[in-house]
Amino acid sequence: MSGETYVIVGGGLAGAKAAETLRGEGFDGRVVLIGAEPDRPYERPPLSKDYLRGEAERETAYVHPAAYYEEHDIELRTETAAEAIDLNTRELALAGGARLPFHRLLLATGAEPRRLPGAEGAHYLRDFRDSDALRGVLEQGGRLAVIGGGWIGCEVAASARQKGLEVTLIEQAAAPLEAVLGHELGEIYAAIHRDHGVELLTGASVEAIDGGQVTLAGGRVVPCDHVAVGIGVVPRTELAEAAGLQLDNGIVADNRLRTSADGVFAAGDVVNAWHPLFNARLRVEHWHNALEQGPAAARSMLDTGEPYDRIPYFFSDQYDVGMEYAGHATEWDEVVFRGDVGGREFIAFWLKDGRLLAGMNVNVWDVTDDIQALIRSGAPVDPARLRDPDVELASLA
Repeated sequence: MSGETYVIVGGGLAGAKAAETLRGEGFDGRVVLIGAEPDRPYERPPLSKDYLRGEAERETAYVHPAAYYEEHDIELRTETAAEAIDLNTRELALAGGARLPFHRLLLATGAEPRRLPGAEGAHYLRDFRDSDALRGVLEQGGRLAVIGGGWIGCEVAASARQKGLEVTLIEQAAAPLEAVLGHELGEIYAAIHRDHGVELLTGASVEAIDGGQVTLAGGRVVPCDHVAVGIGVVPRTELAEAAGLQLDNGIVADNRLRTSADGVFAAGDVVNAWHPLFNARLRVEHWHNALEQGPAAARSMLDTGEPYDRIPYFFSDQYDVGMEYAGHATEWDEVVFRGDVGGREFIAFWLKDGRLLAGMNVNVWDVTDDIQALIRSGAPVDPARLRDPDVELASLA
């Protein structure tokens, strides 16, 4: 592979870890990492948490030190947009007219916030620039309306309350996080936010945003000084679509992260890849997925990869409540609780046909490996033993 050029489009966590892995696995050809942002690759979780609140410096979010890329002979091109992929000539067209030849290509283009029509002037959160702007709002104080009760909306609401703002959280569903966690867990998070002084409006649809107010369906008016919108993201598939790659809720890939085009791979938020454990395609929009899929894609580029079967994992910190979630549950028969739900120190388990699909530990630590082992085993689980804190989780797998 000496003398070959491997190009990575997407200067986020997945792309940076892929470049790192190529060098770590001994690839001695040319590695080019292209990012549209002015910053070198960084991690995004701090943008809604400690960085947003001014408790962490910018430097702590970067994936690698500034000198890393030159030291490892990785051509990092920031503020560079990729405009087209020519699969016939194996070239990437860049903004400004330059063309970059490649032998293998990794698309790690990520996702972008879903926009709310009529929400001009509202704040979204995806990159440093967004977080810096919202950080300025938190420093000003006043009233913040947050539209969307998913993970980003909830974390922004929590950070704003911790900074002393008056916060109204507006969610279409009956509870925040209901789409991911279900109603029971959603109500727990609803109580957490209300206990911290958030005005939570559920079953609420936004009709208009006009200066200092948000108008809801039915006529209710929410006064505010600023608006933040967190209603999900959409994968950035424009390059792949124009090149004729197969798409379906992202770039379709197999279990080795190979797309429908020979020599083209995908990783991170943008890829909808076949997962052998769940026997389905999954597109996962979380930090851990980018952390793991970037290296997995790099190994596949080197023809040394194995089927990617990592169990999805994510975490969230809101106020004094930390959680970790492992697994994948879209429908289930029951949710089983172990521990003190009222005291917010518990584990929740999602079961389908007697088997564990997912588990979430809230202010309980060092159990994620056991939860993942139980999911991977596919073994039937006795709900009574799951509930019993005296039964070691490791003994159930």
